[in-house]
Amino acid sequence: MTSTAAPPTPRLGYRWTICALLFAVTTINYMDRQVLSILAPTLQRELTWSESQYAAVVYSFTLVYAFGFLIAGRWLDRVGVRRGFATAVILWSVAAMSTAFARTTAAFAAARGMLGLGESANFPGSIKSVGEWFPKDERALATGIFNAGTNTGAIVTPLVVPWIALTWGWRWAFVAVGALGFLWLLLWLALYRSPPADTHPAEPDGARVPWIRLLGVRQTWAIVVGKLMADPIWWFYLYWLPKFLDAKYGIKLAQVALPLIVVYLVADVGSIAGGWLSSGLMKRGWTANRARKTAMLLMALVIVPTAFAPHASSMWTAVLIVSVAAAAHQGWSANVYTLASDMFPPSAVASISGIGGFAGAMGGVLFQWLTGHILDATGSNYASIFAVCGFAYVTAWTLIHILAPRLEPARFKDL
Repeated sequence: MTSTAAPPTPRLGYRWTICALLFAVTTINYMDRQVLSILAPTLQRELTWSESQYAAVVYSFTLVYAFGFLIAGRWLDRVGVRRGFATAVILWSVAAMSTAFARTTAAFAAARGMLGLGESANFPGSIKSVGEWFPKDERALATGIFNAGTNTGAIVTPLVVPWIALTWGWRWAFVAVGALGFLWLLLWLALYRSPPADTHPAEPDGARVPWIRLLGVRQTWAIVVGKLMADPIWWFYLYWLPKFLDAKYGIKLAQVALPLIVVYLVADVGSIAGGWLSSGLMKRGWTANRARKTAMLLMALVIVPTAFAPHASSMWTAVLIVSVAAAAHQGWSANVYTLASDMFPPSAVASISGIGGFAGAMGGVLFQWLTGHILDATGSNYASIFAVCGFAYVTAWTLIHILAPRLEPARFKDL
């Protein structure tokens, strides 16, 4: 049940404790989903998957994850993040562990679909928690910190999974990583409390807004665009980067940890720096509109050189290019996530985050499907795919500015 007990004092320290819990669960979330990509070359050889079959397993997760966002966002606005997170972590941890028992492509797809349903609650819940506990000029920084868990998970996974797989077999890797969620659950239930009702008096919660009215304002579609065009690129890095390094440079399971650690360690810096930049500009007196969009435009421009990654003369040159792009993506995401609490009342934040997450994940489904078929058709030539990665963010920034030129709060009274 959602607790309304007063939080521990001092409140300043407690809200950063909440941020630390969100960082930890996001780390576990990404570890659970990335085990598959680390083991992909091994599984592909052992189970004789084609590129398209591997893509089908990947987008079975993403498809359910997409629709799960719609359910999770609305559900979290109703039941609160304490109970919602607990339920979601139980579901996704069981799903992650159950992957170890899969024997066929269909069984892998089913386990990954269940994982996607549970994991879809992580970002709407985290964004809602930040919106409830943090003032507006700290939210992008707090979001950047918890979002850095995506990279931390992506760093830790290639360190531990190859060792587990090479020592005890790949099935134990799914079991061991999946069990971490239950350890986090004990901390969450012991520590998390809902904030007092008067935490942000300038931002009244307001009545719950029906979904159809959320879809009728331009601010919703600005967030949809920001997720639809950028999230598929991150999905590509997460699920296809180990395969790209294997195909292009012959990097195998025992060697993959170091380049992936470099990519995601740099991305961690980008996640925190992107949130710090816009939060810092707001503390200097910039408007939320100017601060967020300046930070996002900088990130978008830094990503453009990604188009040249497949043409790099060495593996480490390619890793450097992708590292910078991954860092900029995370800086972009820290600001896009914060747009929900910038433009919508607290009662709608998780729902809006769910709609945006749905759009991003559905874009990921399409991009992964296309990636598998393009690689099958071209003999694993990644050039056209990386070209899309390079120019997606500049296009997205332009559309966001058109849809929400001033990041004004959404108004529903005229609908």
